[in-house]
Amino acid sequence: MNLKKEMIALAKNAQLAFRVNLGLTAKIKNKVLKEMSRSLLANKEVILKANKKDILAAYASGVSPAFIDRLSLDEKRIKEMADSMLQVARLPDPLGRSIKSWRRPNGLKINKLSVPIGTVAIIYESRPNVTAECASLCFKSGNSVILRGGSEAMNSNTAIYRILKGVLNKYGIDTGLINMVTTTDRKAVEILLKLNDYIDLVIPRGGEGLIRKVVRSSLIPVIKHYKGICHVYVDDWADLNMAQEICFNAKVQRPGVCNAMESMLVHKDTAARFLPGM
Repeated sequence: MNLKKEMIALAKNAQLAFRVNLGLTAKIKNKVLKEMSRSLLANKEVILKANKKDILAAYASGVSPAFIDRLSLDEKRIKEMADSMLQVARLPDPLGRSIKSWRRPNGLKINKLSVPIGTVAIIYESRPNVTAECASLCFKSGNSVILRGGSEAMNSNTAIYRILKGVLNKYGIDTGLINMVTTTDRKAVEILLKLNDYIDLVIPRGGEGLIRKVVRSSLIPVIKHYKGICHVYVDDWADLNMAQEICFNAKVQRPGVCNAMESMLVHKDTAARFLPGM
């Protein structure tokens, strides 16, 4: 099978799985998410072994220490991945919620409800934990997902993906709800971005170069950002002890990741009290 046919088959499979599994209840989805969390922990050695291959390859290619940090997994980070899935399970079910309703002058009542988007393609770089995060959020919200992580994390991403897919299989749920592009051929992304008959939304997560490339190529609606500069603002009414903890954590917990603080803004009336301790 050539690459184009492979990507079309993947997208068709995801679209079909979305339609077939629209009836999954919140109770079942939460149960599956909890099982996925447990399965990540139970298979941590498998994940770490796969991640080691990616790290060794990254070192050999001479990438920066910040890049290695984003790529690296350990027991603590796998635990954080598992915990994030439990947090998603605890979220209220987003589907079927009435957002707004109103009545027209002619008596017609209009009700705006939250519904799934359909099939979502997510293209991301470096961090393998994004695989679990995106899969859990899409599953919870009733969407199918096609994941395409960076080639530098292919072993880690594939290991996590197979664990999550195994849980779907265990519960008799169509595994097409969570899909992964397992080829490192960059042409795969270009093909996916043209499959607007099967994919409803594209979300790129990464550097500005990736975002602009996706926007230029996509025939599918894209949720995007560009610079992604993270600001923290300390107002004059802030609890300064809390603000200091938040700002410190935002910068030093993991300086190499995309959501680390890059700019701290402080209200001029608070600066003299806040900045020395900060």
